[in-house]
Amino acid sequence: MTTFALDGITSYLPVGVIILMAFVFIVANLVLTTIIGPKAQGAVKGLAYESGMDPIGSARKRFNVRFYILAMTFLVFDVEIIFLYPWAVTFSKLEPRSSESALFLGRIMFFIATSVVAYVYAWKKGVFRWD
Repeated sequence: MTTFALDGITSYLPVGVIILMAFVFIVANLVLTTIIGPKAQGAVKGLAYESGMDPIGSARKRFNVRFYILAMTFLVFDVEIIFLYPWAVTFSKLEPRSSESALFLGRIMFFIATSVVAYVYAWKKGVFRWD
């Protein structure tokens, strides 16, 4: 083998070590929980535990659609923040007053405008009212 081939293989050695450590960790946790873990079974042990409260009623009840819409609104703004970071880094490196910087600014303004429309939609639907 040439030294180039050995260099290519050894560059993947840290990744292989991490994968091996993850595999050993998973297997060790599974084995140790079956050996050390509690084995007692019973009616009280099998009950669902929710913050120290005894379960009342069924877990299959319906929730208001506002919870879903609020979660979707959160995701819209969460994704917007994730997309703003790379845009800000790229925009700061552009030449000021160039056509490319104007295009970048227009694109992000459109992106923010669609997020504002989503926020106004959620506001009009009453997602932020809890009464």
